[in-house]
Amino acid sequence: MMLRYFVYTFAAIWLIHVFWPSVAHAQQQPAAASQCQAIARALPQATFARFTPAAATKRQTAVGEVTISYLGHSTFLIETPGGISIATDYNGWFAPSSPPTVATMNKAHASHYTLTPDPAIENVLHGWGDNGRPARHDLVVGDAYIRNVTTDIRAGGAAMEHDGNSIFIFEVADLCVGHLGHLHHELDDSHYRQIGRLDVLMVPVDGGLTMGAESMSRVVSRLRSSLILPMHRRGPPIDAFLDMFGDDYDKRFADSASITVSLRSLPSKPLIYILKGV
Repeated sequence: MMLRYFVYTFAAIWLIHVFWPSVAHAQQQPAAASQCQAIARALPQATFARFTPAAATKRQTAVGEVTISYLGHSTFLIETPGGISIATDYNGWFAPSSPPTVATMNKAHASHYTLTPDPAIENVLHGWGDNGRPARHDLVVGDAYIRNVTTDIRAGGAAMEHDGNSIFIFEVADLCVGHLGHLHHELDDSHYRQIGRLDVLMVPVDGGLTMGAESMSRVVSRLRSSLILPMHRRGPPIDAFLDMFGDDYDKRFADSASITVSLRSLPSKPLIYILKGV
């Protein structure tokens, strides 16, 4: 009897040891992981290097291409290889031909959001908190991973409203694409740590409604993106923004409102690319 007890006990322990890890793992929910932010968590003072075409070739990525189209004001349409469409600072005025899968918004002005979006949009992401807390987005939609980093906005007079704007980051096809929204102040080290690497940057160039050209140019320089797409140009000509950047940057006016880009096709030298209509 005693021998049988020990045999059963040993068998039970062996079964738990073999099968429990797999059961526990199956019960865990997979967490989204940011490839653009990973280094930032470990190195607070890191300056993020751009990927070059050679680096992309070594990684053998090229999972697909992303198409970015300028629709107007600060609205871009991002189309992923997996068929997901994302409209940035969606206000309903510059709507794509069909409802996007995702619409991101900011509330600094009515031209950056709508409270009555097309009901066919599956995911509507506010860049501000609806419950008195900062907006926190961390979700996977198809082949896109979307997250945000909050910043403050001017609320009238000299007052600032905390966390009223969001920088949205879209990670797709191994690219890190960032949209600064209606950014009203320069970023600090904590913002850069949360943002991480950005290969493509959508930046407002109004020269004052968001920030002055010099302040915005410092943000762009710190982020070190390979492809810079101006937006939100109201008032001064685009040259006022371009003049902030020297020979370390290429500058080019596009013949089209769209660009198709992959990790492999990123320019080796930072390029400020003004899409048609900006």
